[in-house]
Amino acid sequence: MPAVDGAARTRIGRRRAIVIGAVVVLMALLAWPIGLAIWANGRLTHIDALSGAAGTPGTTYLLTGSDSRGDGAVPEDGTLGARTDTIMVLQVPSSGPAALISLPRDTYVDVPGHGPAKLNAAFSWGGAPLLVQTVEQLTGLTIDHYAEVGFAGLENLVDAVGGVSLCSDLTVNDPDSGMVWTPGCHEVGGVEALAFARMRKADPAGDIGRAERQQQLIGAITSKVSTPSLLVAPGTQVSLIRAGTGSLAVSKGSDIVDLGRMAIAFRNAKGPGGITGTPPISNMDYRPGHKLGSTVLLDPDTTPAFFEAIKNGTLPAGPVGGAPTA
Repeated sequence: MPAVDGAARTRIGRRRAIVIGAVVVLMALLAWPIGLAIWANGRLTHIDALSGAAGTPGTTYLLTGSDSRGDGAVPEDGTLGARTDTIMVLQVPSSGPAALISLPRDTYVDVPGHGPAKLNAAFSWGGAPLLVQTVEQLTGLTIDHYAEVGFAGLENLVDAVGGVSLCSDLTVNDPDSGMVWTPGCHEVGGVEALAFARMRKADPAGDIGRAERQQQLIGAITSKVSTPSLLVAPGTQVSLIRAGTGSLAVSKGSDIVDLGRMAIAFRNAKGPGGITGTPPISNMDYRPGHKLGSTVLLDPDTTPAFFEAIKNGTLPAGPVGGAPTA
């Protein structure tokens, strides 16, 4: 067997070190996202939310924003428990465009077991399970995944991504929400972004305008989170997971992968090939009695067909609904 001189041993040793180093780096690259996903799943709060109703075609997500004063993002004002001003149905049909439909919180509905009421009353009375049942009854869609984020979660997410750019043509100085705005696009942090999403009274379009701003905010966060630079920023990834899961509750059976798919579907719905807006509305100031005051009445003639088309993916891409023009 030929002798191996010192130089050859050194070269062999270097090659082995390079190979071992490459293997270690590869294992780290593979282990990091797996470990991150396991850690993120462990931080999720799971709640009973789904109704167990027979499934409908495609995948349907229900996204809500809870304004419980207990998370510290909104000052205590005497409001007890939690309400929701953000109710969005995200539908991914088997084929056809993804659709993101905001349901105004004051939508006039029949709440199972309670009768006629505003939609957000279902959340106040029965939390996520009753809201899910009410939305399913209204839309004809079975909710597959439910996600509820508190106000503090939105603030923290915006700050974790380094702020977002939001746009509005309004001039606003609204003490209730804290929104102070001049027309145009502005880079904002978490506190300003939350005020942007909460403001309603100073908006001529009321709940419709607020729904549009809420969709804009979540779309801006989603765009920031999906940037390639995050792949090489482990610290930012950890900060995002801490922020995103700290005030987040999801339905049992949903995990971080489902949330990732939801984020992709949201981005697709907000893109040029998606559908965004509200159901058809016939009256923004419907007063049915029952001590409900002003409610939003969906068009009883066109709303069922609207949600059927959303379910089947047959509705053309583009904006839908909004306040009636006449």
